Amino acid sequence: MRLNGKVAVVTGAGAGIGRETSLVFAREGAAVVVSDRNGATAEETANLITQAGGKAIALTVDVSKGAEVQQMLERAIAEFGTLDILFNNAGIGARAVPIEDLTYEDWSAVVAANLTGAFLCAQQAVKLMKEQTPRGGRIVNNGSISAHTPRPMSAPYTATKHAITGLTKSIALDCRQFDICCGQIDI
Repeated sequence: MRLNGKVAVVTGAGAGIGRETSLVFAREGAAVVVSDRNGATAEETANLITQAGGKAIALTVDVSKGAEVQQMLERAIAEFGTLDILFNNAGIGARAVPIEDLTYEDWSAVVAANLTGAFLCAQQAVKLMKEQTPRGGRIVNNGSISAHTPRPMSAPYTATKHAITGLTKSIALDCRQFDICCGQIDI
């Protein structure tokens, strides 16, 4: 179990990639903070982990809200004592419409969830990872192949996934001196 004694926070963990990643982290020995906007699906993921003998808590979190993100990471520390891994997975898309029909509200919702949420989570995680003993940790941002090969009528999603690449590179550069590694997966 390669992650024995480690603590992982996974956003967007109620289903899909987030759920599967949470289960893998738990199988590898990590305690997992399962967060999702949908509290019921977060609870389902956490239950799958605990029923298999792992450690997990479920939290209802909107990653676009700084206070909720701060509470989530403080709860991780309070519950498990450290923060070793943050997987920034939470994200949404918008309706597939021509750009001229895309509403500002739809654009803003995607930017808030996909980009602002990843920034807020990483920002708070870096603060905690710098202060803990031993210091450091790992941040993994979920990008997308869409940043390189966009689908038609996906401007907000594609734009945010391009931005995730820049955010990832900046965090990696700025935080390596504090033993914080930041990388990206493009699924």
